[in-house]
Amino acid sequence: MTDVQSKPAISTIAFDADDTLWRNEEIFMKAQETFINMLTPYHDKEYISSHLGDIQIRNLSVFGYGIKGFTLSMIETAISLSEGRISGREIHDIITLAKEMVAAPIHLLPDVVDTIQALKGKYQLMVITKGDLLDQESKLARSGIADLFDYIEIVSDKNPQSYLSILNQYQIQQDSFLMLGNSMKSDVLPLLDIGVKAIHVPYHSTWAHEEVAAEDLAAYGKIDTFKGIAELLPWLETNTL
Repeated sequence: MTDVQSKPAISTIAFDADDTLWRNEEIFMKAQETFINMLTPYHDKEYISSHLGDIQIRNLSVFGYGIKGFTLSMIETAISLSEGRISGREIHDIITLAKEMVAAPIHLLPDVVDTIQALKGKYQLMVITKGDLLDQESKLARSGIADLFDYIEIVSDKNPQSYLSILNQYQIQQDSFLMLGNSMKSDVLPLLDIGVKAIHVPYHSTWAHEEVAAEDLAAYGKIDTFKGIAELLPWLETNTL
């Protein structure tokens, strides 16, 4: 008879990529600051920032997440706030800014490599990230850690259905799956909605659209540093979040 108790409760661990495995938000923040300074002849900085944020969120359903969608939102914002007076040279500067974002070097976060290497072979490892396919593939290739993962999934959005589709595709039981990421909205709450364990790995800056009100939070695991994963796993094997 098979001893079911000897099998770990968790067999697959999935990681978000941006701001979980490597730094990403700073690239957007720096580009946004440059863009806002570019438009100060037309409006004050606070208004430009607010208008850009509104257009970004409105465009998510059209362009999705990532640098390309952000670039189109910057161009739309520039045209709108300048009442069409923005010059071709300034539009070119925005496009150049976007190209610099795409080419930005990948900086892995502390303890990522050592922790994932320690988990490899003990668990099936995945990356589940959202955004532009070409951009995310490029970042994974340049990160130098893509080979440490068994599977990589790039999705247009992270919601309960997209996670369920991935679990079904790889025939993974929900109670044997664990997701880790920096975004409560994308990496934790959708998993809790479908009865899957999730761990929040906070990052020092988060896009406002990804923030979640405290009253909307349910029970979830949390670690302060990436290397805390190895310390939390034995507890997760025998306990439910």
